[in-house]
Amino acid sequence: MTVRDETRGDAPDDGAVAVQRPPAEVRYAEELAALRAGDNDPRPPGWELSLRAARRFIVGDAGTGISRKFVGNPSLVDRALVTLATSRGLMLVGEPGTAKSLLSELIAAAVSGDSTLTVQGGAATTEDQIKYGWNYALLVAEGPSTRSLVPAPMLRGMAEGRLVRFEEITRCPLEVQDSLLSLLSERVVAVPELTGPEGMVFARQGFNVIATANTRDRGVNEMSAALKRRFNFETVFPIPDLDTELALVEAEVTTLLRRSGVEPPPDRDVLEVLVGTFWELRAGTGDKGGAGGPDRPTAVMSTAEAVSVAHAVGVRGWFLRGEPGSAADVVACLAGTAAKDSPEDLARLRRYLEQQVSRRQGPQWKALYDARHLLAD
Repeated sequence: MTVRDETRGDAPDDGAVAVQRPPAEVRYAEELAALRAGDNDPRPPGWELSLRAARRFIVGDAGTGISRKFVGNPSLVDRALVTLATSRGLMLVGEPGTAKSLLSELIAAAVSGDSTLTVQGGAATTEDQIKYGWNYALLVAEGPSTRSLVPAPMLRGMAEGRLVRFEEITRCPLEVQDSLLSLLSERVVAVPELTGPEGMVFARQGFNVIATANTRDRGVNEMSAALKRRFNFETVFPIPDLDTELALVEAEVTTLLRRSGVEPPPDRDVLEVLVGTFWELRAGTGDKGGAGGPDRPTAVMSTAEAVSVAHAVGVRGWFLRGEPGSAADVVACLAGTAAKDSPEDLARLRRYLEQQVSRRQGPQWKALYDARHLLAD
């Protein structure tokens, strides 16, 4: 599964600085406005769209001109939206590159009209970055007050009744993760430095949390059982169909190349070879040293990585030679994806090019095989 990432319109030509990647509520502002205008279904308290309208925004509705943005089982979207309409948080888990973050962004844009209330988890994430901090100049000058309080995404989400996205939650230390316990159960943040009513911030209708976690990060900072109980878990799976993935990669790369100033669209035959290569490497179809058994790279060969490589192929071909990227560019660009986790992955990729690609039929597969010497050492 993954999510379509399209930009509505071209970059501005009035001298304004173009944003590299506007949030979903900006990219799809016209669709959201149309859905809100025609939405007569009942809405959960605090939501900007009904569940049906939010579902149409994400999975698409050809009859009303709403583009499909999520490629996968619509029942996952249904379960996610129902979860967020309750008092439980939503946890999206899956392999890296399955677009969990983009799915959470689309859901937040549909439900709250704002996908920017985001906490990026990591080893350096602190509780201040989740709840609130202080403007220390004002704090010293005036003492604790609402003027010196600097709300973080969770405090803003509760006060404004909006969804908050918590990315890579398992990358955070356990004590930081557990700062969400009372927030998710009691729906209140206490600010002990303030007195009176200002010392308690109660969640308004519409507040909830969407968290994401990579299955490869399990064991890094495993969530406590108490925190797990406050979430419903949904797994986002990779795209199960080669043709669907190819169509998605082509659409994504066409958009990215246009943003990068590349004039020609990607070569469809080259994309077929690239996506086919990712499928075979992902499945471990190579033979290790000619022996039987899988020789799958440890690196993540995801749809997102395929898009990234295809983007690099197009940029390389256009800006170096003034033409669309070729199969030789695919070989040159693959090393950066295949050699992230283990030096042995380059050897696996080299064996794949030597032993498997030579058996494939078609001019682009032959060009891929002929360019195997371009693989970096």
